[in-house]
Amino acid sequence: MKKRLSYGMSMVALALLLMAPRLALAHAVLVSSTPEAHATVRGPEVTIHLKFNSRVDGVRSRIFLKLPNGQTQTEALDPQDAPDALRSHAKLQAGSYILLWQALSTDGHTTRGEIPFTVQ
Repeated sequence: MKKRLSYGMSMVALALLLMAPRLALAHAVLVSSTPEAHATVRGPEVTIHLKFNSRVDGVRSRIFLKLPNGQTQTEALDPQDAPDALRSHAKLQAGSYILLWQALSTDGHTTRGEIPFTVQ
């Protein structure tokens, strides 16, 4: 009985160990952005495109812009054209901005980041 219990516990531990890397990789990590961090882009029409390493929920993810005057505004997301990307469009005047993003991955975890850029 003791051997059987110990074998079963070992198998459960092994299964959890093998699953751990998959769980860690499921978080949505930003792999590319337009605009890129610290880039200077031409305005006033600015396309925002964020690409992730996994699927993201386009309904519950968010994009915000911190404006040159310090205020923050929410940007409307375009309908998803790819399951691993978020896209938006903004009319921006010249100045320094910070793109704040919040992505809900399909594993239920939210990741966040910021991308400073300048509009000329």
